Formats: sequence, C-alpha cells, structure tokens
Amino acid sequence: MKKKFNTKVIHSGHGPDKETGAVMPPIHLSSTFKQMEPGNFEYEYARTKNPSRDVLEKLLAQIESGDKAFAFASGMSAINTVCDLFGTNYHIVCSDDVYGGTRRLFDKVKSNIDVTYIDFDKNINWNDEIKENTKFIWIETPSNPLMKIIDIKNTVNIASEFKLPVICDNTFASPYNQRPLELGADMVVSSSTKYLGGHSDIVGGSIVIKENKEYAEKISFIQNAVGAVPSPFDCYLLTRSIKTLSVRMKQHNENAIAVSNYLLNHPKIEKVFFPGTDKRHKEIAEKQMDGFGGMMSFVIDSDINGVKTFLKNLNLFTLAESLGGVESLIEHPAIMTHASIDPSIREKLGISETLLRISVGIEDVDDLISDLDQALSKI
Repeated sequence: MKKKFNTKVIHSGHGPDKETGAVMPPIHLSSTFKQMEPGNFEYEYARTKNPSRDVLEKLLAQIESGDKAFAFASGMSAINTVCDLFGTNYHIVCSDDVYGGTRRLFDKVKSNIDVTYIDFDKNINWNDEIKENTKFIWIETPSNPLMKIIDIKNTVNIASEFKLPVICDNTFASPYNQRPLELGADMVVSSSTKYLGGHSDIVGGSIVIKENKEYAEKISFIQNAVGAVPSPFDCYLLTRSIKTLSVRMKQHNENAIAVSNYLLNHPKIEKVFFPGTDKRHKEIAEKQMDGFGGMMSFVIDSDINGVKTFLKNLNLFTLAESLGGVESLIEHPAIMTHASIDPSIREKLGISETLLRISVGIEDVDDLISDLDQALSKI
C-alpha cells in the first residue's frame, strides 16, 4: 500500500518488535555484536551499523522519497561527507545565501575546494560559471537567513545539461513542506537538529539519495571510516520526534503566516523575508512546497541599539541559535549564525546589523504577536 506523508512519518522504518511485540523500537546501546563465526554477522560494531540507526535511516529515506538514507552526528558532518564524496581539488557552484557554517566549511576548512557563489535571483550565464572540474551544484532553499527560494526543477534541468548532480539543503523546509528528490535533485541534506528533531534536544544530520549504487557505497564507507554517527539514543529520539513532524509543521506553517502578516504591517519593520510575502519567491514556493515553513527574517527600522532593546524586551521569543523547535527562537545573524562570514560579504548579501531571524514555534500565535508587539513598542 502506498502511504501518504502523515502515515509515513508514523509507520515507516519499523513495525512492532519481532521478539517482544513492543510498538516502539527498542534502543540498542551495545557497541559490539556477537558474530556467528568470523565474518558472519548482520551487525558487527555500532559505528559501522546499529539497529537503532537502521530504523532511523529507513524512516528518513521514506519521508524524503529517497532510496537510501545516512544518519550523522550533525548537519555539518553530513555536509562534510558530501564534500569528501567527490574527492579533492574540484569546483562547486553554490547559492550565495547559505548557513554561515556551510560557508565556513567550504571556505575555511575545505581549502582544496573552489567555490563559486551565485545569486539565483539573477540571470545566470551558466557557461561562465561551470568549470571542467565542477562536481556539483549546491542549493539551500529556503535559504538562511534571507529566505530566498530557488526553483529546484529548473536548477536540475540546467545541471543535467552539464551532467552535474544537484544537492539541496532542505533544513528550513523539512520534508513535510518540500521533498527535493521528487523534484529531481540527486541528494538532500538536512540538519536533523532542527524540524526533524523539533524539540531542541538532539544534534544530528542526514543525507538521503536517489537510487545510486556508487554514491551509496562511498557515503557508507565515509560514514564508517570517519565515524561521525549519532548515538543509538539520539537515533531513538529522532525516530520518536519524526512521528509528530506533520502535526508540528502544520502549526509552524500557520503561525508563521500570521506573524509575517503582522510584521508586514508594522511601522517599525522595514522589510520582511518570508516565502509567502515576496511575489517572485512565492510563485516558486507555491509550485514546489506544500507550505512556507516557520522561518522568516525581518529588518527593524532602527539601529543596533534599538535592535538590542527589542531583543531584551521579548518574553516568549528566546534569543538563541538553532531553529525548528516547538518553542519560538530569535537570533541576530550578523553576530550569531553568520558571524564567521567576512563582513564585506555579509554586507553584500544584506545581512545587516538590523536584520533578525525568527523561528516561529507552535505556541498560541496571538501570544507570539503580543510579545513582538510589546517589545517593538519599547524601541
């Protein structure tokens, strides 16, 4: 039976435990496993393979409409694995507005990778951007923190002309709102710390791929060789959390629309970045997403002191990095998540000292709007 998404998140990856009938899969904490004879085993060593991780990876593959999934100890370890997958001394094309940690890895750690950053909102002469040693196109949509929406199908069509894979960071959308593999992308990467985990108590990452034996074997090798894998307990927590992904995302989506509408009409807000507000981005989002998500950014019509006054007076929005939890969070990208980016690049991108990013939680939206309203009145 072909299952719909809301059923997949609950019933994929496992059934009742075969030995005990337990409805939820047990947590297998063992670091090593008995072999029937030397070399005859299903499980050998927990870094290589673990029953709790197996359940999670099967679940992730199902909800992303992929063939195979790989779980990691963080989103960055997943991205690092993608980089290692393609070897060394090569070139990539990357959307210009991406998570600060992604830029930090590309620019300051992977010194043997040449990166061309492109604004996908502009007309691009791809013949000028693609090089002989280009290995893939990396996109993040919606983007962090400016919420740019990139047309995934169009990017895939362009990439196919150059026989290049498209890799999409789907963290901000979650598979509830967007499934890049269904749109033609070759690989989807997520920080499972965020919406997949949903409770700000797990750090993790994932790679999900379409059917590709070469990619699967290489990623599995790197996953084992490097060992940046999640613990069995984190795998259990994430499996449990994903079961409520649909109901959580539905509320995130609804609350974010209401909050964005409030901010759009507030005299002290200069600009709002949200997929549902910008006409061009909204058209693309409506084509490839089932909802706009719970993330947005906005510019306060003030200076850094006014921004700090606003932040100090918030009660429900917690000043903290990360996103995607049930609670509402707010952060200052230029000082926090994107501080590692060169100031001149931040300025060019529009990541100013008056830009704030919020992760709209699932609290009562009237309370969230009241909190924003009273804090803005203090400026």
